[in-house]
Amino acid sequence: MTVKPLYRRVLLKASGEALMGEQHFGIDVSVVDRIAADIAEARALGVEVAVAALGGDRVTGDHMGMLATVINSLALRTSLNKIGVDAVVLSAIAMPELCESFSQRQATAYMNQGKVVIFAGGTGNPFFTTDSAAALRAAEIGADALFKGTQVDGVYSADPKEDPEAVRFDRISHAEVIKRGLTIMDTAAIALARENNIPIIVYSIHEKGGFGEILRGGGRCTIVADN
Repeated sequence: MTVKPLYRRVLLKASGEALMGEQHFGIDVSVVDRIAADIAEARALGVEVAVAALGGDRVTGDHMGMLATVINSLALRTSLNKIGVDAVVLSAIAMPELCESFSQRQATAYMNQGKVVIFAGGTGNPFFTTDSAAALRAAEIGADALFKGTQVDGVYSADPKEDPEAVRFDRISHAEVIKRGLTIMDTAAIALARENNIPIIVYSIHEKGGFGEILRGGGRCTIVADN
């Protein structure tokens, strides 16, 4: 029996730290390949997928972070192409020799064509994190959900790696995340998602097949939503 996915169009945001795998720097190709396989699985379910810039986060430092997102995005596109998934990189910073420049109209057109769209370069401006860029792009493409792939399997009351008493939430509101000061994403990103009624799905990027499992209504995650 074919399972109908929970969401029609989603945006996936994975941390640059996750792409390093067990390494101390750079990109672990095996991790990128696994993320690509998860995206391919989501596409097979009929879900339209966009991926936000994967990289680190003032003026010079942010510019360097934007360049890192382009490098990571090109690596993910290569992994997707290797397994037959058509993907395109759109950068907020003009780099015509490497990829196309971002426009909301072009991004939506590519998604309507069934391509995986990878957003690079953040917002193109310093002082805005990749979290804010992800929430902005999710709103611009009309995403039904924003998936945040992290090092842990959801939202906790404290860092579970440091506090064994930390409580994990299955569901929590955008407002409560802001009120508690939980650092799953920056406040601007959470507020933007709330204003546009976009739920944030927090899950472990290291769980193979976890992305598709959640799309099918299972899996382990925290849903951040006000309704």
